[in-house]
Amino acid sequence: MSTYLNILKKYWGFSAFRPLQEDIIKSVGDEQKDTLGLLPTGGGKSVIFQIPALAQEGVCIVITPLIALMKDQVYNLNRRKIRAAAIHSGLTRHEIELILDNSAHDYYKFLYISPERLNSEMFRQRIQAINVNLIAVDEAHCISQWGYDFRPSYLKISEIREILPNNPPFLALTATATPDVVEDIQEKLDFAESNVFRKTFERKNLIYIVRYVEDKNKYLLKIVRTLQSCGIIYVRSRKKTREIAEFLMKNSISADFYHAGLSSDQREQKQKSWQAGNTLVIVATNAFGMGIDKPDVRFVLHAGLPDSLEAYFQEAGRAGRDEKKAYGVLLYNKSDRRKLEKSVETSFPERKTIKQVYEALGNYFQIPIGAGAGRSLEFKIGDFISVYKFNMLTVYNSLKILQRGGYLEVTDEIHNPSRVFFKVNRDDLYKFQVKNENFDNFIKLLLRSYPGLFTEYRKIDEDALARKSGTNRDTIYQYLLQLSKLKIINYIPRKRTPLIIFTTERLPLKSVFLSKQMYLDRKNHYKSKVDAVIRYAENDKECRSKQLLRYFGEKEAQACGKCDVCVAIKEQNPSEQEFQEIKDFIISRLTSENLTVTNLLDEFNSDKEKKALKVIHWLQDHNYIYQDEFTNLALIKENTE
Repeated sequence: MSTYLNILKKYWGFSAFRPLQEDIIKSVGDEQKDTLGLLPTGGGKSVIFQIPALAQEGVCIVITPLIALMKDQVYNLNRRKIRAAAIHSGLTRHEIELILDNSAHDYYKFLYISPERLNSEMFRQRIQAINVNLIAVDEAHCISQWGYDFRPSYLKISEIREILPNNPPFLALTATATPDVVEDIQEKLDFAESNVFRKTFERKNLIYIVRYVEDKNKYLLKIVRTLQSCGIIYVRSRKKTREIAEFLMKNSISADFYHAGLSSDQREQKQKSWQAGNTLVIVATNAFGMGIDKPDVRFVLHAGLPDSLEAYFQEAGRAGRDEKKAYGVLLYNKSDRRKLEKSVETSFPERKTIKQVYEALGNYFQIPIGAGAGRSLEFKIGDFISVYKFNMLTVYNSLKILQRGGYLEVTDEIHNPSRVFFKVNRDDLYKFQVKNENFDNFIKLLLRSYPGLFTEYRKIDEDALARKSGTNRDTIYQYLLQLSKLKIINYIPRKRTPLIIFTTERLPLKSVFLSKQMYLDRKNHYKSKVDAVIRYAENDKECRSKQLLRYFGEKEAQACGKCDVCVAIKEQNPSEQEFQEIKDFIISRLTSENLTVTNLLDEFNSDKEKKALKVIHWLQDHNYIYQDEFTNLALIKENTE
């Protein structure tokens, strides 16, 4: 393992691995085995595939559906002087071709790819020329139709085995998988044999609390003021993010709101402010959090019931990654329960409605029947709804079902900054500069500011170039446009847009297959997840941590001793001293007269009644007292003398 430890220290600065990291690295690196790693959120999953890949010749292909996370990891690798690139639906064909060509020449060490790109003919042809040393499948639960975030495009991953000549191992990683999903992942990825490494999902430093409250604002303000530390508050609607953030700010709490409806710049600015500690509390929908590794989050509060325990566990797990005490708090009331139960119906529009949305999409993008396979199209959902008079929620849930059915993929808004690539070689560029002096200074500025423009597309910032050159953004933009028209560069201006990707050609409605059985199975499966959330919220008799761990297959888990349920049980049980005092008092009272349970309990303060009742039961079980024919408690004298 010395090679792996050296890499860990060189690039990440750590001198030891976390539990299980070393075992998984050895399994895929030394033994070349297909491997499934189950590690909780914040368990250091990325290092597990990055280190064995760096220890070998060749390129590691990383498959992940999270474009924001993909970009973040590419950025962090490049920052460490490790070459990495990402292929997703927001790139042009030429950008993708260039990345694949460079990968074939070992220019990159890591190639991140979104799952919907796997099935493209270009990728399947070019990957055969790449020396692949490892296939890493992140968010591997997406491969199972019983997982909480199923992606049909994940089902194509195992087909890569057939076209790769050197048969590299597959490493699947996930933070949330029930036992059924664990089996499903290995089967769908065509593992040669079962090979699972599990780290317990138990988080000893994370205290789970559930509270039934009507006035949530009052309660969450109390929590924030008590903890006075960094936190996340999750809510179910965009409107609520703003309302709660404003409520906190009015009460002198540093807070902000975040949701997918904000522009990329706004989201990025808000996220950076929170990560830097300038904002204490971020109030957000579930659009916030993927890829964020902020260690000092002291609480994650859900101001309502989540859709699944998988989502809840992952989101609550963003607290306490520094392994210091943190809280996962869930607030709910009857209204939340009704809304969640109603979501089973709203999440599954009628099959007829889903087909109408599919047909409207084809018409909106003017795609003929039999065409459109693989096309990525900018999707302005507000305009689409306006044109076809659909309800927003109906469209959103219909798209999710069409995605699960394998007909299309939907991305969140992608922020693609401007990119530039020099189409000519250095010699031809020099000749151009000599003949066109008016472009000479600008070209020199580009080359000074962004090295590597002859090898790959580089992200550029028009505003930064304007500041450096003492001019304005529009002037820079015009230079870039003119050089692009002259075919000296390829210039791709920045865009911010969600995308619809047609994974198959547009089909006639009669061929859009949403069988009644498949539709009902998925609806019932969703309902079972909703029921599990409600059971968790309402079960105040069993340790919260035990409930969650059992859901993920850990049946022998111990009570945490710290959650709201464990604390309540402790409060109901007398200490050794209290037990002896109550026992002595009861025996003393029953020595003089027999008493009913009610009369005896009346002699205790209200805060001690439950403890006294427990002592009474113990005395009965151990033959110190009994109930006589009048149901009075009486002493068994030979045992109490």
